[in-house]
Amino acid sequence: MEANRLALIDRRDFIKASALAGGGWLLGLALGADAAPRRRHAPPGPAEINAYVRITADGTITLIMPKVEMGQGTYTSLPMLLAEELEVGLNQIRVEHAPAAPKIYGFDDDQSTGGSTSVMQCWLPLRTAGATARRMLVSAAAAGWKVDEATCLAAGGEVVHAASGRRKSYGALAATAARLPVPTNVALKEPKDFKLIGRTHARLDSPSKTDGSARFGIDVHLPGLAVAAIARAPVEGGRVASLDAVAAKAIAGVRQVVNEGDFVAVVADHTWAAFKGLEALAVKWNGGPNAGVQQAQLVAELDAAVARDGAIANRIGDAEAALAASTTVHEALYHQPFLAHATMEPMNATVHWHDGLCEVWAGTQAPDRAVSKLTALGLDAGQIKIHNQLIGGGFGRRLEVDGIEFAARVARHVEGPVKTLWRREEDIQHDRYRPYYVDRLRATLDDHGALVAWTHTIAGSSVSASWDGHPLKTGVDDDAVECATNMIYTVPNLTVRYVQQEPQGVPTSWWRGVGPTRSIFVVESFIDELAAAAKQDPLAYRRALLKPPRAQAVLDLIATKAGWGQPLAAGHGRGVAVQSAFGSFLAQVVEVAVDAEGAVRVERVTCVLDCGQAVNPDTIHAQLQGGVIFGLSAILAGEVTIADGRVEQSNFNDYPVLRIAESPSILTHVVESGESPGGVGETGTACVGAALCNAIFAATGKRIRTLPVSRGMKS
Repeated sequence: MEANRLALIDRRDFIKASALAGGGWLLGLALGADAAPRRRHAPPGPAEINAYVRITADGTITLIMPKVEMGQGTYTSLPMLLAEELEVGLNQIRVEHAPAAPKIYGFDDDQSTGGSTSVMQCWLPLRTAGATARRMLVSAAAAGWKVDEATCLAAGGEVVHAASGRRKSYGALAATAARLPVPTNVALKEPKDFKLIGRTHARLDSPSKTDGSARFGIDVHLPGLAVAAIARAPVEGGRVASLDAVAAKAIAGVRQVVNEGDFVAVVADHTWAAFKGLEALAVKWNGGPNAGVQQAQLVAELDAAVARDGAIANRIGDAEAALAASTTVHEALYHQPFLAHATMEPMNATVHWHDGLCEVWAGTQAPDRAVSKLTALGLDAGQIKIHNQLIGGGFGRRLEVDGIEFAARVARHVEGPVKTLWRREEDIQHDRYRPYYVDRLRATLDDHGALVAWTHTIAGSSVSASWDGHPLKTGVDDDAVECATNMIYTVPNLTVRYVQQEPQGVPTSWWRGVGPTRSIFVVESFIDELAAAAKQDPLAYRRALLKPPRAQAVLDLIATKAGWGQPLAAGHGRGVAVQSAFGSFLAQVVEVAVDAEGAVRVERVTCVLDCGQAVNPDTIHAQLQGGVIFGLSAILAGEVTIADGRVEQSNFNDYPVLRIAESPSILTHVVESGESPGGVGETGTACVGAALCNAIFAATGKRIRTLPVSRGMKS
């Protein structure tokens, strides 16, 4: 395997990082990542990152984590990368959140965790960090013993000289190793020599999450802590009209009322008093300029937008001419709704303003973004300290830091630390939503059913423009068109367009599966429509058009694993979908039962995933299962609707997730592969919707083009 490039990081950055990380030998490396890491919504490309290993004199080895843990298993998979090359057991590695310092701990100056990039981005850098540290420790031992380095080996946290039987622990060697030059071009292990990578390991965070000792953001407790319950204007841009502060303060335990105009908060000694005080506050709101926004208006604007030309995202050949010359053109219009994140842990943050500092305790996917946003409150970045916590579900919601911003605005009115909590209703009704998208597709086939031309126009909000804070340079949102522009099927004439249409009064942001989730549903649904038009089996039809061999392989395997072609009872159907996204290849088959009243029950989901080299296979299976459940919940019944500028949904009663009794059997198969790792956490969510709706068609003959299924079955 080719060794990774390595260089020392900037001296001032390293000194700063050393102070942040604590004592011991802190190995600071700027790594040229040949692993082709991905950004949230961009294709793979090279980047420079920083990785740190700390070894103290007592032998404690700490990985300063460049990624956060929100249930996806990074606290196990990333330490495995380091431990593999450092030649220590997984139980010898402890983890510590990295501070907000994107130039040191970020990837292309971006410290966020999302887009299923954690293992992809860290695959070579963390292994290189481990291999480099090992090499330096061996060098230190060999120099002390005055022997050839080649006669020494590292094992189990020690360096051993086999000929003499001498051995020294990493802790004893750390100080000497720290003074040595950092070697470059350190060779990494060949896969055949892996001891940890590729083998299932129990998650390191499972015991604490099982016994309740794990501390999530909502669990933070500090001496003198107050609790604040927050209520925001129900309409985006609304303001407080009136409130009854006297009634709120009459509640035992209430300390004060904070009125910032666009939100109010009741600060109290404990949670019960804070929420009772908020109830007594009896806030009335002015709706503002968005009070008249209605769902039908937003959908009509998107329907009009998708009929416009838009910006060209990709063009191959001349699809328009081919369509104009065809006597048979297949057309479809798809609607996908606004979606909330509905994380199990509602938004919260604890903030303490003191001694010129703003300290924050919160679970965030983007600590560097939190620092950047808080500077708007008149702070310098050096005055802000983020203590990142475990996250009870991110799904993209905690890439946004509005929860931290509101908490900081509350805290600047409060003496001492204060924890600001959102109720579930507040969380769902003030989310930053997955955009509503409308897609218009047209295609024509040859006499054998092969694609001749395909056009695809996508209309919807640009999350990328909102995230980056500036207009799209080319008029195309790369996230919105991902997996539409780079289709995995052979098509000689292709045009993909994007039309930016921002929904008035509805903030939008990333959602689990990002661009592929929205595009795969449309592309794989329309491919299924074309297979039916060509009177061909939908799996065989895809197989004939697929380009990537790895995509062909997962489709071939799933045909066997899912029992494709085997007879089903009346009212049952199977649907298939295949995708190339997040650097991985996935095929899914969904089996459904539809009763006489049109009620849909998902019976079984089969997944075949080629994610390249598996790091911790058990976590991969779990992530596929979780992604399927998350995706099915949204596809079957998830939607956010707007009336008079307000979100109509409020809790799990009207924004449901699958219950245990509703959940299908999920069978997962991971292909052994020597390719570099791809992403996993979002793959299952992105692919399952199309497979489900294709199964409904197989069972009933009804096409679902409007989501959720509960709405589409009625149209």
